[in-house]
Amino acid sequence: MFFKVFLRSCSLIYYQRQRDISKLRNYGTVFVGAFALFNSKKPKIQTDHFMALPVTPLKQLEETPEEMKTRMELMIMRVQAEVCKALEKEDDCSKFLVDKWSRQDGCGGGISCILLDGKVFEKAGVNISVIFGKMSSAAVTQMRSRGKKLKQDNPPYFVAGISAVIHPKNPLVPTIHFNYRYFEVKDGDEVVWWFGGGTDLTPYYLNTADAVHFHSTLKEACDKHDKSYYPKFKKWCDDYFNIPHRGERRGIGGIFFDDLDTPDQESCFKFATDCADAVIPSYIPLVQRHKYATYGKTERNWQLLRRGRYVEFNLIYDRGTKFGLYTPGARYESILMSLPLLARWEYMHQPTEESPEAELLEVLRKPRDWIEPCACAE
Repeated sequence: MFFKVFLRSCSLIYYQRQRDISKLRNYGTVFVGAFALFNSKKPKIQTDHFMALPVTPLKQLEETPEEMKTRMELMIMRVQAEVCKALEKEDDCSKFLVDKWSRQDGCGGGISCILLDGKVFEKAGVNISVIFGKMSSAAVTQMRSRGKKLKQDNPPYFVAGISAVIHPKNPLVPTIHFNYRYFEVKDGDEVVWWFGGGTDLTPYYLNTADAVHFHSTLKEACDKHDKSYYPKFKKWCDDYFNIPHRGERRGIGGIFFDDLDTPDQESCFKFATDCADAVIPSYIPLVQRHKYATYGKTERNWQLLRRGRYVEFNLIYDRGTKFGLYTPGARYESILMSLPLLARWEYMHQPTEESPEAELLEVLRKPRDWIEPCACAE
């Protein structure tokens, strides 16, 4: 009797479990779907390699990974960190001061990384900014003068960019400047976008090997995308960094482009990324080559005089400086970061004929093609 009861109990338990399993099978698709949904969170953005947290809230960036505004911000964050760490390694003494700031009106902000009085670099600034808001009338006027057909007088805009200027102590190490940016304007129902930027070198003493290496590295980055880019953007750079009242270029050029919106947004982004990634290999070898070279008072004074020309160009002619100064609520410390720590002006100074200083001045007055066979001649 007991054995029969035991068998009936086991059978009951068996059939109950089979029924429960059947129910699970019926709802299996729902469970699997819910599990997949639970585990389909947006990928987390790794920030430990950045100099600071991004300007835009992480949650917002993680929710819009495919938007160009997100991709550009993360790209410039990465490049900023890589450049700062490469410079710190060469200086082997100083570290960058990291200053994360926000605009008073709440419309974005930036991260300024500054190194002062280092062993190798007298002043280095590597800044990123992510700004949005209403464009000022003065800025709209400036853009219309460049051919932008903006219908609104104060359209909403967004800009994300990286800008850096590295002023070394040793006059035999050149100064480098680079800037890459993405601009977006909502003009009525239309969204107008473009990329701009460039990298250029300002030596104080001419070194042909340095010039060839620098330009070859930039040309290689350009040629990945369009073989017409380097000659076109090299000439644009020579023309842009011109100091008309002096009849001189600021340096020996590099590449410069603006208003780039063809062939498509993805191609333009990849081009700007490759150019930004070319900064370290184009410049760091020059630092390593010359940072321990000996120099005297003559070389130092000439370096300071050429820095005076740098200041003249930036304050009088530079488009980015003027746009920043025209922007309401702009952060002037970051805009003027490009200026050297020290500069010099002498009345009617002229270098001695056939001197190294005169050799540089000749090239600044008549830009040269540095890559053979000449890819830039027109």
